[in-house]
Amino acid sequence: MNMAKLWKKGYKLDKEIEEYTVGDDYILDQVLLPYDIQASIAHAEMLGKCGYLTNSEAEAIAKELKALAKKGLEIKKGDEDSHTAIENYLTRKLGETGKKIHTARSRNDQCLVALRLYFADSVAQLEAEAKSLIKLLKAKSKIDAPMPGYTHTRKAMPSSSGMLFSAYAGMLEDDLVLLESLKKILDKNPLGSAAGYGVPLKINKESTTRKLGFAKTQENPIHCANSRGKYELFVANALTCIMLDLNKMASDLILFSALEFGYFELPKHLCTGSSIMPQKLNPDPLELIRANYHVVSGYEVMLKGICSNLISGYHRDFQLTKGPIIKSINITLSSLSVMGKIIKELGINKKKMKQAMSKELYATGEAYKLVEQGVPFREAYEEVGRRFM
Repeated sequence: MNMAKLWKKGYKLDKEIEEYTVGDDYILDQVLLPYDIQASIAHAEMLGKCGYLTNSEAEAIAKELKALAKKGLEIKKGDEDSHTAIENYLTRKLGETGKKIHTARSRNDQCLVALRLYFADSVAQLEAEAKSLIKLLKAKSKIDAPMPGYTHTRKAMPSSSGMLFSAYAGMLEDDLVLLESLKKILDKNPLGSAAGYGVPLKINKESTTRKLGFAKTQENPIHCANSRGKYELFVANALTCIMLDLNKMASDLILFSALEFGYFELPKHLCTGSSIMPQKLNPDPLELIRANYHVVSGYEVMLKGICSNLISGYHRDFQLTKGPIIKSINITLSSLSVMGKIIKELGINKKKMKQAMSKELYATGEAYKLVEQGVPFREAYEEVGRRFM
């Protein structure tokens, strides 16, 4: 069956142009399809209440959409996106009634609301994964043993494994505060803003706001349009912050689990091997977590570039923000999960850490002993310093 495009005007689009403009949107929209369906059900019910659909039409559309949500739908390249795929499906099933679903909306606000719902679910998953990892880190911090603290990658002052793992937990707790703020920003319904300038119909946006569980309606339609890309950036920034913390943890664990240190021990089944060196056990998962911070950070930079230098209103440029943000969310969720598995099974070698507690770590403490005896700090600093030169 020939798939109709929502913007069709009676001419045939150049094939190369079609390929280029569709890109991988139809693939990415498989992720957004359930949310697009959810928003479409709320929209159909609102149209019924406002009289743009009869009660039977609204019920028929809602019924078909609920069935579609259960069985799923493969979005074809000819569909372009989830929005077109849903309308084509309804038209096949309900004929003329299916063609009415697009009343009082645009693909733009359809995408906005689907993304908001997707982000809400994603943030909830991120919170759950982060809390799970925090719990594991706090449990690991109770296995407290002295270990060297480092500055400039050189021994600095006495520390402990408990202090280190507790620090990791604190870093992620900061990220939870950021996610909580993010939820407040995202919790606004943009449906009804259409292409960024509203629709010349009396609609009840509060109805879809309540139905979809948003805290409030995003009233100004230009604000809705201008939040496309910017809200992705809010999410991307939170993801980058989480990945930065995981990057720090991975860097520590890679170094301190090396035989030259031996403070921590990685279970064999969480490591991979070398294709040439039989003895090797490589911390590949940690190395990929470390590297994936840069991937996610790079996607954030990409989003900033795509969203800048555009006047107010919708632009097709925004289509290219889907891939980076969806990929970033997936990477961050999997990285949190993998780090949790590693932390849970990580061994702590108290003997190796104790052996590493060499005398220079106590130099600052020696200086402060002199301070307590009334020696000015600068003189104490110089005197103790001479002992280690």
